[in-house]
Amino acid sequence: MQESRPSSPARRRTRAAALASALFLGAGLAAVPASAGTHGQAAAGPTCSGHAPPAFGTAAQKTALNGKFTSYGNSNALLDDWTGADSTYSLKLSDGRIVYGYSDTFLGKVNSDGSRPVVIQDGGTTPFINNSFVVQGTDGKFTTVHGGTAADPKAVMPPSQADHWYWAGDLTQSGSEVQQLYREYYDPDPDNGTGWDMTFKDNVLARFSAGNLSTPAQVKAMPSASGVQWGSALLRDGGDTYIYGSEDYTDPETKKNTKYLHIARVDGTDLRGTWQYRTAGGWSAKETDSARLMSGVSNEFGVTRRGSHYIMVNQDSSIPYGAEIDVLLSCSPAGPFTGEQTVYSTPETGELGSYGDPDVWTYNAHQHASLSSSGTLVISYNVNTLDATKGPTNDNYRDVSIYRSRYIDLPVSG
Repeated sequence: MQESRPSSPARRRTRAAALASALFLGAGLAAVPASAGTHGQAAAGPTCSGHAPPAFGTAAQKTALNGKFTSYGNSNALLDDWTGADSTYSLKLSDGRIVYGYSDTFLGKVNSDGSRPVVIQDGGTTPFINNSFVVQGTDGKFTTVHGGTAADPKAVMPPSQADHWYWAGDLTQSGSEVQQLYREYYDPDPDNGTGWDMTFKDNVLARFSAGNLSTPAQVKAMPSASGVQWGSALLRDGGDTYIYGSEDYTDPETKKNTKYLHIARVDGTDLRGTWQYRTAGGWSAKETDSARLMSGVSNEFGVTRRGSHYIMVNQDSSIPYGAEIDVLLSCSPAGPFTGEQTVYSTPETGELGSYGDPDVWTYNAHQHASLSSSGTLVISYNVNTLDATKGPTNDNYRDVSIYRSRYIDLPVSG
C-alpha cells in the first residue's frame, strides 16, 4: 500500500500472481546444477564430524497451531487485526513472546460464510497492508501490530513514495531491539493498468524496539549492489549471523528465470556490522563477489542447525508451482547443501488439491526454530491463488482460509 496513491490489493495480488507465473513457468535448466536428489525419493545427505545425516519421518499438519490462527483470524474481536497474510517468519524474543513477521496482510472482518469484504481501496471495508506482525504473548494470546491507527491501519514499514512497497525478510533480536530485513519493490509503470509489473529496488534494515513494533526506530540502507534479495533466511551460529539471499536471474535471450542462493555473514547479532560474502572459494568483503551457490531456491526458505548438520527447507523453484517441500543438508552454514529429499506434499495445491481449484498454489516454506523441538521440525508454507478476477468472487475474498499459512510437524532424529 502506498501513502500518497494506494494501489488496489487486487492489482497487487494480480501482480504477485503474474510474477509467479513468469518466474516458475519460465524456469528451465539451471546454469548451476541444483542439489543432488530425486523429488519424492530420499537421497543420502553428508556425514558431518562422523555423524550420519538426520532421518526424517512422515510430516503431518500441526492442527493445534493451525486451528489457533483460524480462530484468531475469524474472531472479529477487532476490525483492525489479522485475517490472513503471507511470508510467515517467526522469532522468539528473550522475554518469551513469539513475533510472527508477515508481508501482504488482510485485516478486518470475516463474514459468517467464511468470505471477507472487498478491500477499502476497491470500495469495500477490508484494510490491506504490505507488512505486519502478530505477537503471541506468554499467555498464548495473539495481538496484531500495524502502523497508523485502528481506524486507518498502515504497514509497519510504509514505503517512502507511491507505487513502492516493502515485503518482509527474516528477523532477529539484537540486544533490546528486533531487526528485520525488508525488500523494497516498485511498479515501474503504474499507469499501464495491468498491475503485473514488479521490480526489486533494494534491501533495508528496520530496527524496532522490542517493546514497540508498530514503527521502526531506524531504517538503514543495506547491501543491494548485486541485486540479491537478502533476508530470505537468517541463522545465528558460532558467534556469527548468516544472512541468506536469493537472486532472480532472467536469461535475456530465453527469458527463463533461475533463482540462485547467496550467503553472507556478520559478526555477532547486529546486522549493521560489516558483512562478508561467500564466494566460490572463501569469503570476500565485496558484495559483488557474492557467488551463485545453488539454483532452485525459493525467494524465502529456512536454515537451521541440528547437531553437526545444517538443514535447509526449500520449495524448489525450478518446478513450476510444485507442491513439494524439500530438505537439504550441509556440514556448514555456508553450504554446500546437498542430499535433497522431499518430506511433504502440500495438499492444497492445484485442481486435485483440497480446494479443487487450479489457481491455488503454495510457496516459500520456512522452518521455525522458535516452535520446533528436539524431535520435531516445525515448517510453515504459504497458500495463495493466481485468480486475477476482481471483486468478491476472487478466491482470496470468497474464502479467507486460502490466504493463510499452514504449519506442519516434521519428525527428525539423529
